[in-house]
Amino acid sequence: MAFDLDEQEQLASIKDWWRRFGNALTWLLIVALVAYASWSGWNYYQRGQSRQASQLYEEQQKAVAAKDNVKVQRAAGDMEEKFSGTSYAQMSALVAAKSAFDANDAAGAKKQLQWTIDHARDSEYKAIAAVRLAGVLLDEKAYDEGLKVLSGDFPKQFAGIVSDRKGDLLAAQNKNDAARTEYQSALDHTEQKDPARQLIQLKLDAVGGATAKSAA
Repeated sequence: MAFDLDEQEQLASIKDWWRRFGNALTWLLIVALVAYASWSGWNYYQRGQSRQASQLYEEQQKAVAAKDNVKVQRAAGDMEEKFSGTSYAQMSALVAAKSAFDANDAAGAKKQLQWTIDHARDSEYKAIAAVRLAGVLLDEKAYDEGLKVLSGDFPKQFAGIVSDRKGDLLAAQNKNDAARTEYQSALDHTEQKDPARQLIQLKLDAVGGATAKSAA
C-alpha cells in the first residue's frame, strides 16, 4: 500500500528515532527483565533456604531433647555456614550456646554467642547474646571483657537487664560506686511488677545503695 507524504514523513521520523534510541531502549528492557527474573529467582531461593533451614532447626531441637550437644553444635555450624541469612540461624546459635553451656563447654557457648552478636539479623537477638556472653565472662572472671561486650547500644527494652549485668561485673571488681550506679539504673528501667526488682534491690543494698526509685 502506498503511503502519502505525511505518512512517509511520520515513518521516517519513527525510523530515525529508533535508530537513535531503539538500541538503548532494548538494553533497558533487557535490564528490567533480568532484574525481574533475578528478583523472582531470589524470592524462590529465599523460600527454599528458609524451608531447608527450618528442617535443620527441627533436627537441632531433637538433638537438644536428646541432650546430644555434639549434634546440636554440628547443626548450628551447618546452619551458620549454609543458611546464615535466615532467621533460623540466630535462633539456632542461641540454642547451641545454651546447649554448650549446659554441657560445661564454655568455649562453645562463647563461640555461638559471639556469632549471634556479629551476624544476627535482629537487634533483640544480639542483645540477648551480649547479656549471656557477659554472664559467661563474669563466671570466668573476665570482667573487663564482659563490660566491653556490654558497651554498645541496645534496644530500649534491654536497658534494665544490661545495667544489672554491668553492675554484677563491677561489683565483682569491688567497684561499688560504679556498681551502685548501674544497679540503680537497672531498677529505674525495671517495672514495679517485675519480680527481678527484688533481686536487683538486694544487690544494690549489698553495695551500699539507697531505696529503689520508681520504675521508668
